[in-house]
Amino acid sequence: MSSFSLLLVVILLTLTFEFSNGWHDAANSIATVVSTRVLTPFRAVVWAAFWNFIAAFVFSTAVAKTIGKGMVRIEMVDEKVLLAGLLGAITWNLITLILGLPTSSSHALMGGYGGAAVAHAGFKALILGGWTKPVLFIFLSPVIGLVVAVAVTILTSWIVRRQRPLKVDRWFRRLQLLSAAGYSLGHGTNDAQKGMGIITTALVAGGLMKTYDVPYWVILCCHLAMAGGTMAGGWRIIKTMGQRITKLTPFGGFAAESAGALTLMATAHFGIPVSTTHTITGAIVGVGATRRVSAVRWGVTRRIVFAWVLTIPGAALFGAALFAIVRHCLP
Repeated sequence: MSSFSLLLVVILLTLTFEFSNGWHDAANSIATVVSTRVLTPFRAVVWAAFWNFIAAFVFSTAVAKTIGKGMVRIEMVDEKVLLAGLLGAITWNLITLILGLPTSSSHALMGGYGGAAVAHAGFKALILGGWTKPVLFIFLSPVIGLVVAVAVTILTSWIVRRQRPLKVDRWFRRLQLLSAAGYSLGHGTNDAQKGMGIITTALVAGGLMKTYDVPYWVILCCHLAMAGGTMAGGWRIIKTMGQRITKLTPFGGFAAESAGALTLMATAHFGIPVSTTHTITGAIVGVGATRRVSAVRWGVTRRIVFAWVLTIPGAALFGAALFAIVRHCLP
């Protein structure tokens, strides 16, 4: 296979990954608005997909630069490394989708890419300093989401403290449409940029670009692929996120989505590739914990956290193994 053909395969596979990312993470965007019955599943995925795409016109490409040139040395990778990394991430996504685990597609991509790069050139291919923030935010993003959700819940509770419950419920059913849109906007800008980083790296590594600047067509294609995946949905994960962690009301759904949106937009601004899954899970737990600690099903939460911790090393092993196969099949 020629270098150009391999580049095309990498681009198509990256867009496939973005589609699977949208599919896998659809639950993060719409689980709360579906579980509170504000929208039907179909209307919810259309709403989320629309805002996933609109994010292409709103934010910078700071996260794409972190993924593409801030974690792995571009001069030490080629299209085979990128191909194996993508295959490793997609494999991990499919396994966790079948198991109904809301793991991070972002961390799967980081792990797969990093594992393939190490298999190709050793640990010197990694920019160790570039991994500090993404790994740290595996633990920080759910905590930030939880804290912000608690703060939003307390603040909004105080604002509506003298209103009748039925009136509050009616208000927040409408407001949840806005919070779901905000969350999907943050989801789109954070997660679509990971694929943008990979495609741009492939273009630079393939010699078609001299400097690392994300082309506009790459931005549009990645957002379209993610929106398409969100439309396809991931219903088993929606059930876990929206019903099994804690029972949500429209008021609680608004607080969780607002907290998630604020966290994702802030981290995207600073170029930190966080997990939308981790963020919204932390926010949902925070909303549940404000009622009472027993409102959160901690057994389900522990299972989810265990899957988070395994994602980067697990995807890295798949990436390294698949690189050996790719190198053998494509000499």
